[in-house]
Amino acid sequence: MKPYKIPESVLVVIHTADLQVLLIERADRPGFWQSVTGSIDTLGEPFIDAARRELFEETGIVADGERIALRDWQLSNIYTIYPEWRHRYAPGVVENTEHIFSVEVPRDTPIMLSPREHINHAWLPHLEAADKCFSSSNAEAILLLPRQTG
Repeated sequence: MKPYKIPESVLVVIHTADLQVLLIERADRPGFWQSVTGSIDTLGEPFIDAARRELFEETGIVADGERIALRDWQLSNIYTIYPEWRHRYAPGVVENTEHIFSVEVPRDTPIMLSPREHINHAWLPHLEAADKCFSSSNAEAILLLPRQTG
């Protein structure tokens, strides 16, 4: 049996210098667009490590810390886990804490989606990207982007 997911996750908003935001479309929910997300793998896994891992797994982007560096916003959201995804967590777990990161990349960065997780990607101006997100916490993070990068 697969172990339960840990209700601690990361959100990585990928953007360009001019605030174009990369969104990816979920394979298991076509029409659901989001930034990179994912749970920590083990208790105690540093959130920056989870963000780096998820960024690479979902987009192929390598945050090398120099040319492409993750930025920890030191901000987190607690949200209710969608009922259809609660089976992935231990019985009784209904909330997740999401830690927010961003990463600025050149617009021509190649994107290699993990086909079992995502089926499409799009670069959008940050306000359009926020409107397209199905997750309100993801949309809120995108709306905060100008303050985090300015």
